[in-house]
Amino acid sequence: MSAFRHRNFRLFFAGQTVSLIGTWMQQVAQAWLVLTITHDPLWLGITAVAQYGPVIILGLFAGVAADALPKRRVLLWTQITMMVLASVLAVLVITGRVELWMILGLAFLLGIASAVDMPVRQAFVMELVGREDIGNAVAINSAMVNGSRVVGPAAAGLAIGVFGVGPTFAINALSFLAVIVGLWLMRDRELHGVT
Repeated sequence: MSAFRHRNFRLFFAGQTVSLIGTWMQQVAQAWLVLTITHDPLWLGITAVAQYGPVIILGLFAGVAADALPKRRVLLWTQITMMVLASVLAVLVITGRVELWMILGLAFLLGIASAVDMPVRQAFVMELVGREDIGNAVAINSAMVNGSRVVGPAAAGLAIGVFGVGPTFAINALSFLAVIVGLWLMRDRELHGVT
């Protein structure tokens, strides 16, 4: 647990925990919404391709960019972008204006943002703790990511049942605030490898 002695890592861990739970809530809500609109499981696959195709295609390039760009700034922008996309989807659903092509377009844009976000986020962990605590930080981060994969879908089922699909997207949009605030509160002087 040595990684937790780094204030920036604690901020990152707390923000990412909340945000990733929200992200997995959105995954379930998005699938539910697509099935509700189309009544056709084929569209689940098409939506997944729209969302994860950019991650596969752009992931290699984004990994190179992760080494060249200021990671904290990039993460702020990707998280803000994903929050806006979730907010747009929430508004479209709540107002009853959502159509399948909109979901596909928003999923595609989310995939582009995720393609940049994922490698930068992984590389950023090194800057948070340095070489000495990287093993511990990676283990903690992996446990958090996997835990969110369990908690998020369960929370989505509860949220969809109680509030509906639109508010579930809104919950995800709000969850991004946790990581955005965490990134904002970090101290540059405590980042390893930042001069």
